[in-house]
Amino acid sequence: MTNHNINNERMKRKYFTFMKEAKRHSEASIDCIAKAIHRFEQYNKFKDFKAFHFNQAVGFKNKLLTQKSLKTGDNLSKSTINGTCNHLKAFFQWLAQQTGYKSRFNYTDADYFNLSEKDTRIAGAKRKKPVATLEQITHVLEQMPHATDLEKRNRALMAFILLTGARDSAVASFKIKHVDLVNGSVFQDAREVKTKFSKTFTTYFFPVGKLPIQILTEWLAHLKTELLFSHDDPLFPKTKVANNKDKKFSACGVLKERWATANPIREVFKRAFQMAGLQYFNPHSFRDTLVRLAEQLCQSPEEFKAWSQNLGHQRVLTTLYSYGDVPDYRQAELIKKLNLPRKDKSPEMQIAFEAMFNKMMDK
Repeated sequence: MTNHNINNERMKRKYFTFMKEAKRHSEASIDCIAKAIHRFEQYNKFKDFKAFHFNQAVGFKNKLLTQKSLKTGDNLSKSTINGTCNHLKAFFQWLAQQTGYKSRFNYTDADYFNLSEKDTRIAGAKRKKPVATLEQITHVLEQMPHATDLEKRNRALMAFILLTGARDSAVASFKIKHVDLVNGSVFQDAREVKTKFSKTFTTYFFPVGKLPIQILTEWLAHLKTELLFSHDDPLFPKTKVANNKDKKFSACGVLKERWATANPIREVFKRAFQMAGLQYFNPHSFRDTLVRLAEQLCQSPEEFKAWSQNLGHQRVLTTLYSYGDVPDYRQAELIKKLNLPRKDKSPEMQIAFEAMFNKMMDK
């Protein structure tokens, strides 16, 4: 059975190059695009893209809406279907402008990949997600063992992410020299650190208590004095694996090498939360925890703007929309509080607040 089409492969390769070099998409994004196109080709039995007809888009879309997920056994989520169809729509719109394809189908034929308005709203709906409290994370840190090199590293890893809110992909690539304990900061240098959108910025430690700072400080001292790591060595080195007495491979220390991916970091978090008897919260969710903390501590728009920049966001709206959901219990408290008498702000204070708010929102 045919599992590829030579002409299609040539155009896909050209499109992937376009998306990477012209549209500046990451390898991960291109992998998602490739998966969507391949899924369509499988449905269409690898017919040449020149034979594309809008009925194929309609049929493929309808099949996705009834298809089961291999992981859960349930129907594919609307967000998955919408993402797949959007990738295909963009691809066929680009294809419709290429030589040899312009006369085969219309640019607007790709619009048939659109989901209904109802399904699109469902796909884009924000869903509440569990967020660890600062007390829960502190409890996990207190419960984590720290006798061996590996245990010290794992504990410092969680403390560092709580202090900085750094993404796990960036954490895997940090070097010792990027951390400044004197100023309480970490330099996210895009030339060496895998930051999102390759942004370079400095993050100052968030006010999350003394324990995380103590753990990180002790880990850095251990790296430099006991393990003799240099400033250019990884902050969180990968695990060393060797044969034990039973001639079985097992973890036995750390190497002066960094992790290739962030998967080991997530595994560390899973084991730590499980050991503490709590549900698993992934490393990225700590950013939600920090935004919840900001909602409690920040007393002015300027303070929240600084907190947002510390997370690497250029706009406060990114912080608010992506991480700023108000928990149900807090939502109830705030609404009920509106029934109570409130002190009116002076005209001068109101003007100053509005000016600061507009500046914060980049208006």
